[in-house]
Amino acid sequence: MTPSVKKVAVGSDDLYPIVNTILKYLTEKGFEIHSVGSVKSGKPEPWPLVGYEVGRVVASGEADWGIAICYTGTGVSIAANKVRGVRAAICNDPGTARGARLWNDANVLVMSSRLVSDYLAKEILDAWISVTSIDESEARNIEILKSLDACLQPSTTKQPNQ
Repeated sequence: MTPSVKKVAVGSDDLYPIVNTILKYLTEKGFEIHSVGSVKSGKPEPWPLVGYEVGRVVASGEADWGIAICYTGTGVSIAANKVRGVRAAICNDPGTARGARLWNDANVLVMSSRLVSDYLAKEILDAWISVTSIDESEARNIEILKSLDACLQPSTTKQPNQ
C-alpha cells in the first residue's frame, strides 16, 4: 500500500527567492502544497495574517505541517503560535530544524528569507522531514507543552480583523 501524500501549508509575506526553491523541492519530494499568503496571491501580504493562516491550516488538519517565511521569520512565528495546537519554530539551520521536530514536536517550520539561501533551505527541509517521530525522552515535556494550549483561545475558521 502506498503511503498517503503529505500536505504542507506554505506561506510567505512576499515572494522571496527561497519560496520558489521550497515549493519546487517539496513538489519533487512528492508533497502536496496548500498555498497561503503571497504563495497564493502572488503579491505581498501582511505577515501576521500569513503566519496565523499557516497555523490555522495545520491546526485544523487541512495540512500535515506547515512552513512560514518572512524577512526575519520572527513575525510569522509569533503569529502562527497564536493558534492552539501550533508549535512553530524558527529554524535557520538543519540542526535546529531536526531538533525542533525531535525534541519539541514542532509542526510549523519557520525560516528567515534574509538568512536562508536556496541550498540551506533544502538542507533545513531534509533535516525537518528526516524526523518521523519524537525523541521519547522528551515525551513528557512535549505533553506539558501541548497542555499549555488550554490557555489559548480555540482557532477559528476566519482570520482576525485585517
